Amino acid sequence: MSGTPTAPPPVEPLIDAVEGAEALDAAGQAIGKQVRNAFGPGVVRDALSGTWLGHSLHPLLTDVVIGSWTSASILDFLGEGDSSAVDKLIGIGIAASAPTALTGTVDWADSEAVDDRVRRMGLVHAASNVTALGLYGASLAARRRGDTGRGKLLGLAGLAVMSVGGFFGGHLSYARGVGVNQTAFDESGVPDEWTDAIGSDELPAGEAKSVVVGETPVMLVRHDDGLHALHDRCSHRGCSLADMGEVEGEIVTCGCHGSQFDLRDGTLQRGPAATDQPVYEARESGGRVQVRLASSG
Repeated sequence: MSGTPTAPPPVEPLIDAVEGAEALDAAGQAIGKQVRNAFGPGVVRDALSGTWLGHSLHPLLTDVVIGSWTSASILDFLGEGDSSAVDKLIGIGIAASAPTALTGTVDWADSEAVDDRVRRMGLVHAASNVTALGLYGASLAARRRGDTGRGKLLGLAGLAVMSVGGFFGGHLSYARGVGVNQTAFDESGVPDEWTDAIGSDELPAGEAKSVVVGETPVMLVRHDDGLHALHDRCSHRGCSLADMGEVEGEIVTCGCHGSQFDLRDGTLQRGPAATDQPVYEARESGGRVQVRLASSG
């Protein structure tokens, strides 16, 4: 019936408990800082972040681990296929675990510094996955000793723990936005018609200003070649390009994680961002700077 409150999901107390676990903060902050220091902007960081792919690399790799281990457990349950197939599937999942964990840790480190919930949930997510890895590793070892029954039980336990870890990972991505394009849902929030943004005398040459046009934060920059207008929230983690970024020539560098975008067309010049920055048309009229949605043509 319309207006009837929706019951909270049954897992909500678990989520609240994990995201409220302040005892995890000290370890999480230390790990996050070390990861950010170890993987600064550059080729390696872009590779791990999925800059070359157009979106985060981590979810793609999780499919390999989850798919391999789940398939192995299904074969165990059905009792079909030879044991070598199950051994190979477990081995593939184990081999893929290291790059999967590394890419996920890099994604997490950029968000934990600004969101306590992400920091805590990420640590529990990682702990679950490490436990699942240990269980599947023990399962493979038992099978190779000829103890198939024990191997199956350990694999089943690994599947259960991996499922919990997968749930936490899904919450990080879909509920907390880790690894997603921060501008995806408001690229077109700027009106189609010319809309006042700021007084012309409030925008000195070479200085970036953040304004809200329609419902969208926009970064304005005046250069010798005219005005530039980009979505102000970095597509990587949502930091303000105007307030925290640095403009040099036609490039703006995000002050949070070092992503770079071309002011003229928003194209990504350097990660860890994986998508271009939305751009808008800008002009001056009657002593006002005006902005509108860029024409598709």
